[in-house]
Amino acid sequence: MVIKTDELPAAAPADGTREPSSQAGGKGRPGAAELPSVMLLNGDCPEGLKKEERPAELSRENGLDEAEPGEETTGQEVIVIQDTGFSVKILAPGIEPFSLQVSPQEMVQEIHQVLMDREDTCHRTCFSLHLDGNMLDHFSELRSVEGLQEGSVLRVVEEPYTVREARIHVRHVRDLLKSLDPSDAFNGVDCNSLSFLSVFTDGDLGDSGKRKKGLEMDPIDCTPPEYILPGSRERPLCPLQPQNRDWKPLQCLKVLTMSGWNPPPGNRKMHGDLMYLFVITAEDRQVSITASTRGFYLNQSTAYHFNPKPASPRFLSHSLVELLNQISPTFKKNFAVLQKKRVQRHPFERIATPFQVYSWTAPQAEHAMDCVRAEDAYTSRLGYEEHIPGQTRDWNEELQTTRELPRKNLPERLLRERAIFKVHSDFTAAATRGAMAVIDGNVMAINPSEETKMQMFIWNNIFFSLGFDVRDHYKDFGGDVAAYVAPTNDLNGVRTYNAVDVEGLYTLGTVVVDYRGYRVTAQSIIPGILERDQEQSVIYGSIDFGKTVMSHPRYLELLERTSRPLKILRHRVLNDRDEEVELCSSVECKGIIGNDGRHYILDLLRTFPPDLNFLPVPGEGLPEECSRAGFPRAHRHKLCCLRQELVDAFVEHRYLLFMKLAALQLMQQKASRMENPTSLENGDSPSSESKPEDPPGPEAGSEEEGGSASGLAKVKELAETIASDDGTDPRSREVIRNACKAVGSISSTAFDVRFNPDIFSPGVRFPESCQEEVRDQKQLLKDAAAFLLSCQIPGLVKDCIDHAVLPMDGATLAEVMRQRGINMRYLGKVLDLVLRSPAREQLDHIYKIGIGELITRSAKHIFKTYLQGVELSGLSAAISHFLNCFLSSYPNPVAHLPADELISKKRNRRRRNRPLGAADNTAWAVMTPQELWKNICQEAKNYFDFSLECETVDQAVETYGLQKITLLREISLKTGIQILLKEYSFDSRHKPAFTEEDVLNIFPVVKHVNPKASDAFHFFQSGQAKVQQGFLKEGCELINEALNLFNNVYGAMHVEICACLRLLARLHYIMGDYAEALSNQQKAVLMSERVMGIEHPNTIQEYMHLALYCFASSQLSTALSLLYRARYLTLLVFGEDHPETALLDNNIGLVLHGVMEYDLSLRFLENALAVSTKYHGPKSLKVALSHHLVARVYESKAEFRSALQHEKEGYTIYKTQLGEDHEKTKESSEYLKCLTQQAVALQRTMNEIYRNGSSANIPPLKLTAPSMASVLEQLNVINGILFIPLSQKDLENLKAEVARRQQLQEASRNREKAEEPMATEPEPAGAPEDSASQPRAAKDPSSPSLQG
Repeated sequence: MVIKTDELPAAAPADGTREPSSQAGGKGRPGAAELPSVMLLNGDCPEGLKKEERPAELSRENGLDEAEPGEETTGQEVIVIQDTGFSVKILAPGIEPFSLQVSPQEMVQEIHQVLMDREDTCHRTCFSLHLDGNMLDHFSELRSVEGLQEGSVLRVVEEPYTVREARIHVRHVRDLLKSLDPSDAFNGVDCNSLSFLSVFTDGDLGDSGKRKKGLEMDPIDCTPPEYILPGSRERPLCPLQPQNRDWKPLQCLKVLTMSGWNPPPGNRKMHGDLMYLFVITAEDRQVSITASTRGFYLNQSTAYHFNPKPASPRFLSHSLVELLNQISPTFKKNFAVLQKKRVQRHPFERIATPFQVYSWTAPQAEHAMDCVRAEDAYTSRLGYEEHIPGQTRDWNEELQTTRELPRKNLPERLLRERAIFKVHSDFTAAATRGAMAVIDGNVMAINPSEETKMQMFIWNNIFFSLGFDVRDHYKDFGGDVAAYVAPTNDLNGVRTYNAVDVEGLYTLGTVVVDYRGYRVTAQSIIPGILERDQEQSVIYGSIDFGKTVMSHPRYLELLERTSRPLKILRHRVLNDRDEEVELCSSVECKGIIGNDGRHYILDLLRTFPPDLNFLPVPGEGLPEECSRAGFPRAHRHKLCCLRQELVDAFVEHRYLLFMKLAALQLMQQKASRMENPTSLENGDSPSSESKPEDPPGPEAGSEEEGGSASGLAKVKELAETIASDDGTDPRSREVIRNACKAVGSISSTAFDVRFNPDIFSPGVRFPESCQEEVRDQKQLLKDAAAFLLSCQIPGLVKDCIDHAVLPMDGATLAEVMRQRGINMRYLGKVLDLVLRSPAREQLDHIYKIGIGELITRSAKHIFKTYLQGVELSGLSAAISHFLNCFLSSYPNPVAHLPADELISKKRNRRRRNRPLGAADNTAWAVMTPQELWKNICQEAKNYFDFSLECETVDQAVETYGLQKITLLREISLKTGIQILLKEYSFDSRHKPAFTEEDVLNIFPVVKHVNPKASDAFHFFQSGQAKVQQGFLKEGCELINEALNLFNNVYGAMHVEICACLRLLARLHYIMGDYAEALSNQQKAVLMSERVMGIEHPNTIQEYMHLALYCFASSQLSTALSLLYRARYLTLLVFGEDHPETALLDNNIGLVLHGVMEYDLSLRFLENALAVSTKYHGPKSLKVALSHHLVARVYESKAEFRSALQHEKEGYTIYKTQLGEDHEKTKESSEYLKCLTQQAVALQRTMNEIYRNGSSANIPPLKLTAPSMASVLEQLNVINGILFIPLSQKDLENLKAEVARRQQLQEASRNREKAEEPMATEPEPAGAPEDSASQPRAAKDPSSPSLQG
């Protein structure tokens, strides 16, 4: 029986607001056939599972953390999502009939897809399915087909081709030929991305039937490569992308391209010719092929002579593949092998991801001829329109229509969320292509006569604008700098309003793309906006930052619905005629009614209140915490906002404060009433003096995660006290009023904190009557700014010391900061606090990551302006020059100007209307390393207020312990650079590290909205809660359910599905089902590689989990190669000195110990010991465990003195930390005794030898190799998995309990069936009374709970 001790909560995408890293998602079709038939209870997340139970009695108005779906539905319906599947028989020409499992809500089209993917039918694309002679409609659901049932026979009937079908067929054949070729993933197109797991597992996970069990020890080669051994200084880059055997594809054809004779002349069209292809076979035979309505055949044309008559052999084939099989034996052989390999690959290696992931390195690739790619590049294939009638997509209409879909019950919500997600990912892809085309100069501007920076573009029904301050719009806010950040602020606003999801309020599809130093905003177009002037269209808000302001009752009503979840205050402002206008958003937020009658809001850049730490206002002082830290500081622009996470945490914190104040007074009242019931005057209550800034007591810091259980318990108690008094006597009302006043609530009868986003906004004036309210709001903003500095940042540092969060690179550090609502501009402050922390040593990794992030972000800011002056032909030279100045030790790199290769005959004088950055600008070529590093230090000081102590890259590396390869990775990811995969000699002083041939590509960096699967997420959270309470079985069911729903909404690939699979794998492992654990974890690793990146810290974690499950399934060599891969990636991404390395090395050391590689094992275990001692302190239990592991290896080597020494250290720690009587201390002392006996026995033997010479009669020493079971047990311990031994009696009780539960469930099910379908909680009914009383066992391993 098992409970998992740590880390389960971490598996969740933490609090509801967090965006998963932007590279997320999946379009593949969920394997509807495999989904089991499942009973689903829908509804919101039950109150008990929200992050903390809220005292319901107090009318807490800020309740909604995120608008829950389906609030309208009170009676929650029980819906069976999956009908049971059935199987049909498929009859295709030329092969044996086979059966196929289908489910009733699949479309006929999905069977088409399956057949086009199957090895034996993959070469067909143009066919229809017939049932009893009737053709089935492509888009009808199977359940609507009459007479279709278990065992029905579907015939595949070949259909005549059209030009469109012929093109689709050729494209499909090309895709089949390229199916193992990774070039699309390296080039970042069509949502392909890389995965290397199969290189390390030899593709044999889970098919343990075929594989030999790895137990016969001899054949395992365990020697790790030199560069991953502890202490190695070498950090090679090439192993990042090992060569996959399948990538050297078998050549089936030399060339397949469109013929130059296209399109067919009229007389040939009337013979049915659709198009001509030109093929060179692997045997060097050149043939010309006609695609006709009836199929494909050879014609007699040559390269220079057109003769459409059929050639011999006169073979007409419906499929191009069959024709090529006929004319080329090599094609026939290799194509068959290729398809076999293709279908053997894991589907997760092939399915497209929903958002493009780019790789920052790529090997040198040969550029091969590819007709489809060439055709795609030069035909106006705007947004994947082959399959859409009417050509370009109306993105706005699609985005808004999907929002309008009904959402009353679960199936409707799933359908709606799936549609929203799909359209969003398509829109993001189209917007990215458009933005690149705009910057590359391939799109005509709609105002071509204006200067380049002011141009705007429309392409594929998307509107593009550049991040420059056009028409001095942002003059008061910081000019171009403000115009550069406004789009991301706007995107955050769009994200937030989308999450609240109010019916009738519409936002624009928005994507922000950074490419080649420019920022492009892509937006969907409001119908009719282009025909009229902006002044006429805006009926709410202001177009001139608050001079003329309008309002509109319908907008107020819609925005009022968002004001509570977004904590936005409805307020009044004055316009230029001194009239009061009422708003429920910032003045910049504009409302426009489109020609479609929808109410749109746009320009949401000030959705959240301003951050006063970075907005000096004359005559306004900040609280003391802020001024101590050197705030307010002038920032480059005046658009600094607080993050939504901070607003939520602040309100949460205020709520706890409110409860404490109110309860405190009530208690005092009660007490004084008992003593002296008459003379109670409440006018002078203690709370009115307690200033809101000083949070009561020491708990304030620990509460932002809502985690301090004791605090919550107190608050509950208090809430009850207040509720019991409420309303009965005026005094308690007075108490509430005082408490409300003290915490800055806008209502005096209930807790309700909201912000006015227009406070301190330049140009906005408030009416006289509101002065008091404005004063309170100003105070609230100051308190929020102080809260960030006094609670959130220290809280973050404390979490880092406790290892509650373990960032490993810049992106994960940024994510951890943002979850706590800390903007990146506070990075310098975070580092200051780390430096001043008493536990500075234990924060070493955070300091290094922070400094690296600070340097690369400063470099990115410089790189952005640097690139804007580079024309396209000089791009690779400029980027390699920048990288040399940034990272190479070579003192004076020289830039190669692009004019080197070709001499132009005459200089062209006409240079009007050139694309962006086409200026003859070679200023970039004069940059030197000294200058760049000076600028980086300056930028770090100006932007982050942090002083770097370095003048060159080598000094930085030396002073801060950084790695150049890590800096290269960070800057490449941040700027979209792709470099050649090879070993760079950064430290050579004789030649620069980079040449222009090393820069392969520059990709866009894309920010977009991530639509959420809300129901699935609630199931996931409920499942986690169950697991934490120890109900593994129920937890498992809920998480499986969540997985189905996630698949339903996101398709097969998504970050959140990855978290789901990881948790499922862990649960199966704990419940002893290793095979299932392996299969789920394998999917999690593949998905993490594909969606987050092959060396993302999350992927490293997944590799470690997979290694553990492999070891448990006796696949030892696989486990080792996975651990070696994880260690290599860790070294590349961060280096060796990270708390995570300790866990990794313990794992490696244990496995090596298990395969009797003692010396190697010691190297890893002793490194782990050193790292643990540094990060957890020499007295920590982790260190004691580390000592024990080292002692075991010394014992196996019969070096008992060293073994004893280590075990004694461990024993001392256990004794001081846990006391004499704890079982760990006892175990350790037993082991010490055993070691001492062995040491004595050994000594005796040695003495015997000395005395009697070699003739002595020596009893053989009992040195046993460790058993696999004991190694696995230790592995489980270090990975935080506890198996709790149960006595016989416990087992009996457990069984009885489970049986009782099942009866209860049965009874309640029957009851439900009898009544109307209505349920109150989306959980399998574990009788609620016991789930409430369960201890939270998983948190506290010392009180193991024994629930099933």
